[in-house]
Amino acid sequence: MPRLVERRWEGNPAAPGGRRARASFAYRAFVPDSIGALNPAVPFQTAGAAADAERSIRTLNERASAAGLEAIGPLLLRSEAVASSRIEGYQVSTLNLARALVDPRAARGSARTVAANVSAMEEAIARAEDPSPIRVADIEAIHRTLMAQEPDATPGRVREVQNWLGGRLDSPLDSEFVPPPEDQVMGLLEDLVVFIERDDIPPVAQAAIAHAQFETIHPFIDGNGRVGRCLIHVVLRRTGVAPRFVPPVSIVMAARPTSYVGGLVGFREGRIADWVESFANACRLAADHAAALAAQVAYLQQEWVQRAGRPRADSAAARLIALLPAQPIVSAPTIRAAIGTSQQQALVGLKALAEAGVVRQISEGSYDRQFAATELFDLVTAYEERIAGGARAS
Repeated sequence: MPRLVERRWEGNPAAPGGRRARASFAYRAFVPDSIGALNPAVPFQTAGAAADAERSIRTLNERASAAGLEAIGPLLLRSEAVASSRIEGYQVSTLNLARALVDPRAARGSARTVAANVSAMEEAIARAEDPSPIRVADIEAIHRTLMAQEPDATPGRVREVQNWLGGRLDSPLDSEFVPPPEDQVMGLLEDLVVFIERDDIPPVAQAAIAHAQFETIHPFIDGNGRVGRCLIHVVLRRTGVAPRFVPPVSIVMAARPTSYVGGLVGFREGRIADWVESFANACRLAADHAAALAAQVAYLQQEWVQRAGRPRADSAAARLIALLPAQPIVSAPTIRAAIGTSQQQALVGLKALAEAGVVRQISEGSYDRQFAATELFDLVTAYEERIAGGARAS
C-alpha cells in the first residue's frame, strides 16, 4: 500500500515571510507502491481505449512510412518538445525552436531550453532502439542531456534532498505534493525499470503507468516532467508500437493541464484505470491528427514540386524539397552537408525554391543566409491548434 512518511523540516530563522515561514514543522512525504510486479485491474472500457490508441499509433507509423514521409519524425518530435516544455512554463514557437536547432550557439532563453528537450528526446529514442535492458543510468543520461546547461539542477544525478511541488521555494510549507524521501528514490527507480522491461502489459497502458510512476517519484531536482514524458517515447518504441513516430501526446496534455495533473493525482490515489484511459485517449487523438498532418505534408511537397517546375529527381531543388520537412530552415552550407552536393548546386537549388515561393529568406545579409519553409510551419501550427482544440473539447 502507498504510505505517508512523517518528516521534519528545520526552520530557518532568516527565511522571509513571517514567524510561520521561519518555524520548524512536520510534513509528510508520499511513498508509492512498487510497480515491478504490478498486475493492474483494467475494465473493458479502459482496455478498449488502450487498444484504440495502439491501433492509431500503429496506423500513423504505417501510413507515413508507406508514403515515404520518414521526415515527419523530426516534425512530430519538435512539436512534442514544444508542448512538453510548455507544460513546464517554457514558451517558444516551432519556428524559433527550429532556428535554435540550426544554430545552438545563438539560442537563448526558452528556445535553448526547448532545444535541450529535443536533444533529451533524441537520447531517449536512441536508447529505446538499443535492445539491451533499460537501466536507471539510462534515465540519468536523458536528464543529463536535458539539463546540461543548468548546473544547479545537478544534471544526471538522482536527487539527494527532499523536493516538493507547489507552495514555497525554500521549504515544503503549503506544498501541494511531497514526493518520496531521497533515501527511497533509487529503489523506486530500480523498480520502475523492471516494469519498463516487462512484456506482459499492453504498451499504451505500460507507457501511461511508467510515466505516472516516474512523476510520482520525482527523482531529480528539476526537469522531471520533461524526462517523464521522454519515457513515453522509450516505452512505445521498445514495445514496437511506434517504431518510427510517437505522436506528440504532450500537446493534448498541455491543452488540458488540469485534467493531466488530476490524472496523475488519481494514479497516486489508486485510480490507475482512469489514468490509463485518459492517457490512451490523448495518444489516440494525437496519433489521428499526426496521420492527417503526414498526408498534408505529402500534399504540400507535391505542390512544391509543381511550383518549382517539376525539377529532376536528382537535382538539388528536388532533393531539398524532400529534406524540408525534417529540416525546415536551411542555408547553402546545411544543404551541402545534408544532401551531399556542392556549394554552387546548393545555391542554385535554394534560388529556384525561393523564386517559386517554397522557401523565403529569414536572415539578414548575404553570407550564410537562412531560408525557411514557412508554409510548413503554418501547417504544423494549425495541426497543434487542432489537437489542442480537440483536447479541450473532450
